[in-house]
Amino acid sequence: MNGRILVVDDDAAIRETFREHLSESGYDVAVAESAEQALSRFGAFDPGLVITDVRMPGLSGVELLQRLQQAAPDVACVVITAHEDMRSAIEAMKAGAREYLVKPLDLDQIDLIVARCFRERALVRRAQSLSESAAEPYALDRLVGRDPRMIEIYKRIGTLAASRAPVLIRGETGTGKELIARAIHYNSERAHEPFVAVNCTALPETLLESELFGHVRGAFTGAVADRRGHFERAGAGTIFLDEVGDIGPAFQAKLLRVLQEHEVLPVGGERTVRTEARVIAATQRELRQLVAEGRFRDDLWFRLCVIEIEVPPLRERPGDIPLLAHYLLERLAREAHRPGVILPDPVCRALQAYRWPGNVRELENALSRALILARGPAIALEDLRLQGDVLEPPSPLPADCSLAAAERAHIERMLARTHGNKRQAARLLHISRSRLDRLLEKHGLVPKQDRSGSGTGPEEPPATRAPEA
Repeated sequence: MNGRILVVDDDAAIRETFREHLSESGYDVAVAESAEQALSRFGAFDPGLVITDVRMPGLSGVELLQRLQQAAPDVACVVITAHEDMRSAIEAMKAGAREYLVKPLDLDQIDLIVARCFRERALVRRAQSLSESAAEPYALDRLVGRDPRMIEIYKRIGTLAASRAPVLIRGETGTGKELIARAIHYNSERAHEPFVAVNCTALPETLLESELFGHVRGAFTGAVADRRGHFERAGAGTIFLDEVGDIGPAFQAKLLRVLQEHEVLPVGGERTVRTEARVIAATQRELRQLVAEGRFRDDLWFRLCVIEIEVPPLRERPGDIPLLAHYLLERLAREAHRPGVILPDPVCRALQAYRWPGNVRELENALSRALILARGPAIALEDLRLQGDVLEPPSPLPADCSLAAAERAHIERMLARTHGNKRQAARLLHISRSRLDRLLEKHGLVPKQDRSGSGTGPEEPPATRAPEA
């Protein structure tokens, strides 16, 4: 079977039409006459696609879609309606619908949409699981994240599988641009060909030309033999040019010729060498701005930026931080032969509040450092040694939580906000330092290293002290 489809419509004729047509196309189809019936059948049937009407007795199709997105966000949903209006279309798309179709329906169009939904779902899953294969050399880490912007990147990786077009990946340092480039390569038809990565800022421009294009014997001092360049070594594979925004004007012109003519001229050589390598470039700089300033060739930018992928910084997808942190810590602990190390919830909330200027790379370094410094099985906030601005973590407490739970959570937030400095935390709480110590003991919180001093000097009273019970 190509996949499972659940059709939800209160019109029996439409349900039967969908069942018959999609079954003939090789899909496993189940039907429901209401949203409530669809929800009851969803778990056992486990569809990959839900096609639902909007207006039905009981729950509407949009309400059904909202519930399904919470329970199974990877399930694709298509909304159909006989009542075309802007409000329902907006509500459906905001709720996560892949398509919004108006009756009467074109079954050929339905076939295309259904096929695309399953293809995109398969590509997203494949992109997420690529690094789990030991046969793929890029599987040093994993593309981890459920943020909608990351999902779009997974989908873009899949759509690039059959393409040879150049790709430009833009994002801050540490966001995983090379990892995405490797995912594109190993998810493409050229996965068996070489992947060659070059950091354009690590080499002077004269040496960069030799490294990329090769050289002939005697081309310069030290060139004692002919040498193939990275473009030739890449064959029909992929060459990844990292920090391409930092190359100088002279080399920009030479790189442009390679992209236009698909051939390279070795340094000191007279004959060009044909190249079929796909170029994926990456930069943390805004090339549009460099073009406007005259520091980057506009024709080279047009050649490089046939397809652009923008990687969001970690601070813009805080919901992915616990997922990433647990994944990275598990891998680091496995490599260090320290199984069972955990990240407590307060520490995860502090990680979400940190700005992460170094993005995923900084998160990995912080966890690696914490793994070394941690004295027990649980990572503490001070083990991370975070530097820079930390925002106050959002409260995870439900509206009906107990007073004791709220008190404990507020103390944890103040300690996170002051990087574990109990004297500063006490001042924020408007209580004395001794009162804070008693509250830490009361709630069973592990006292953090006090970085406000040895504690032997006189304690500075808070501006406003609450009565101590």
